Amino acid sequence: MEISATGRLEVRITTADVGKRVSVRRLDDTGVAGEKFTDTVGVLTSWNDGVLLITRKDGESVRIAESSLVAGKVIPAAPARRRGPATSYEELAHVCTRAWQPLESERLGEWELRASAGFTRRANSALPLGDPGLPLGEALTAVRGWYGGRGLPAYVQTATGAEGTQELLCAELERRGWVREVSAELWIGGLAPVADLAEPAGVALSLRADEAWLARYQRKGMSEVALKVLHSGPSVWFATVPGPAGEPPAAIGRCVVDGRWAGFGAVEVDPARRRQGLATAVMAALAQRALDEGASAAWLQVETDNAAARTLYAGMGFAAHHAYHHYREPGSGKA
Repeated sequence: MEISATGRLEVRITTADVGKRVSVRRLDDTGVAGEKFTDTVGVLTSWNDGVLLITRKDGESVRIAESSLVAGKVIPAAPARRRGPATSYEELAHVCTRAWQPLESERLGEWELRASAGFTRRANSALPLGDPGLPLGEALTAVRGWYGGRGLPAYVQTATGAEGTQELLCAELERRGWVREVSAELWIGGLAPVADLAEPAGVALSLRADEAWLARYQRKGMSEVALKVLHSGPSVWFATVPGPAGEPPAAIGRCVVDGRWAGFGAVEVDPARRRQGLATAVMAALAQRALDEGASAAWLQVETDNAAARTLYAGMGFAAHHAYHHYREPGSGKA
């Protein structure tokens, strides 16, 4: 908090600081016994009619009455450097898109409209990485029209919590009635430590997802569209730990190598074989393959409520870089 030379707390933010990352302290109004103040850190996304709206790094918006403020200050736009490779949100957004490519895409200014017959929100959402070339209202109308013409609900994928992310856009989408359906985090880490975690013995690698691999994959009834998305990427590898004869594999995984980056996904283990190190073995084998192709950094996506996966990845040296969210157009119902 900002403290003056006399030792008093001061509010050193104004409406002119909308769009900046701030830290504020307010009088507590939650009724928690013994708690006098509540602190909030995030991007100041609006300050109207005596109410501040602050969007935290997890994408949640907090409304704060101006009258309850006791201290506040602007903080550096970029949070303290996290563990793992130095990178920007924009770089990671492009890497992630190349690792899960839509069947169809079109530019709307610096936004990318992506469609794949509804297979996953990532491959069926608008990715806004700059100026759409239109006022926001017109851009969103164009987005809805583009997806509506394909029989799909319109989604916009946004990010929060890092330099260059889209807290202001998130707040504006919510103000316009768009519904945040899904949130997750993108974690990054060094690649070599992952390769050193286990011996690759017993893990088979392939350039294609065969029937056995697909039998373990959580998304059932794979269409031709889904298979094309699954196999898309600069250099895609599939890992399999065989199970008993005639049964699905004990574990699987997917990795996309793209320059210095290796992206991990679809790491799944037979529930009866969990806590036996199979997920670690799969990732280690894929990491070694990625190292052989010249990669040095790793990324993966994990849902915020998947405690087991978060514990596993944290133990491998991964840490959160930013959160990402999918906003569904108002009035469309769930896809």
